[in-house]
Amino acid sequence: MNSVTEETTVTPRPPAVKINTISFADVRTALSQGWHDFLKAPLIGLFFGGIYAAGGIAIFLLLKVYHEPWWIIPIAVGFPLIGPFVAVGLYETSRRIEAGQPLKFGEILTVILAQRKRQVAWMAFVVLFIFWMWLYEVRMLLAVFLGFKSFSSVEAFINVITTTPEGIGFLCVGTAVGAGISFVLFCTTVIAIPLLLDREIDLITASIYSFKAVLQNPVPMIGFGIIVVALTFAALVPMFLGLLVVLPVLGHATWHLYKSVVAPEG
Repeated sequence: MNSVTEETTVTPRPPAVKINTISFADVRTALSQGWHDFLKAPLIGLFFGGIYAAGGIAIFLLLKVYHEPWWIIPIAVGFPLIGPFVAVGLYETSRRIEAGQPLKFGEILTVILAQRKRQVAWMAFVVLFIFWMWLYEVRMLLAVFLGFKSFSSVEAFINVITTTPEGIGFLCVGTAVGAGISFVLFCTTVIAIPLLLDREIDLITASIYSFKAVLQNPVPMIGFGIIVVALTFAALVPMFLGLLVVLPVLGHATWHLYKSVVAPEG
């Protein structure tokens, strides 16, 4: 009687990720390192920041052409949601500076393009899906509170939501919902995206570790999130041009914060 031996291939599980406990001093250090990296590679930073700023200006002009410029406000609110993925190129730049590797722009772009075959691409899909859901949520709240009103200018929209009971209701509920969405997405991505870039790990596991990092370090991590939102909003004011500098610095800083929170492999 012949015996058949079946070989089973077992895929080794990736090593566990150790989350460090940090303080707000680490956040300040990360921001300082982010500024340092920007000064070391200003053209790369300006390139990525410029794409973001140009995209914002283009959206604003399109909305103005279609006579609905007020939509720029909810879109601007959504900008911090998709910022981390746009900063992948900045993470790679900081990684190269830290490792003492040459800053060749073509190689950095190659790394970014390679992410379409990795888990970062799925994270991008999730983030962009939530961003579009946020826009639909704004439209729904407008219908509930303001009845599909159309606004001829940003000033008219701001006047309605700050001086009428319906507008104030829309503003309060929309702010609360938007803050909740932003918080969940921040917890999901702040460590997950650089982790996905840095190591071979799946999307769900990276997101869990990202949540764990925020729960283990609530004050510094949430503080960093507030700084990101505040600086991003400030950068949006001069027709998105502030993003030329703010986005690269925050992108570099996020990488360094990730390196502080996540212990090295081995």
